[in-house]
Amino acid sequence: MKKIWIALIAPPAIVLFVWLFGELVKYLWNWLLPPLFGLHMIGFWQALGLVLLCRILFGSWGSGGGNRGLRRRREKWEKMTPEERERMRQSWAARCGGFAGGPGESKEPA
Repeated sequence: MKKIWIALIAPPAIVLFVWLFGELVKYLWNWLLPPLFGLHMIGFWQALGLVLLCRILFGSWGSGGGNRGLRRRREKWEKMTPEERERMRQSWAARCGGFAGGPGESKEPA
């Protein structure tokens, strides 16, 4: 019974959310950018395209925790032995050139 309600309510809710979000982006763009920067006004579909482009370039579709990868790398680094850290530094230096210190380490010599 619960699945039936979800199946009936979810599609219209998704359409409503997409429409509201597109309209919000359109109105904010048209309110701010043409007067400030002399840009053209945009329509609904251009606003949705802009949202999609920004999502692809700057974000993920998942929920929260944008720094999860950074946290995992830091935890992995902290669990390494000094020998493993030195091998990692050498690997980074070979790929990137120059100093390749680990997370939380400064470039200054101790």
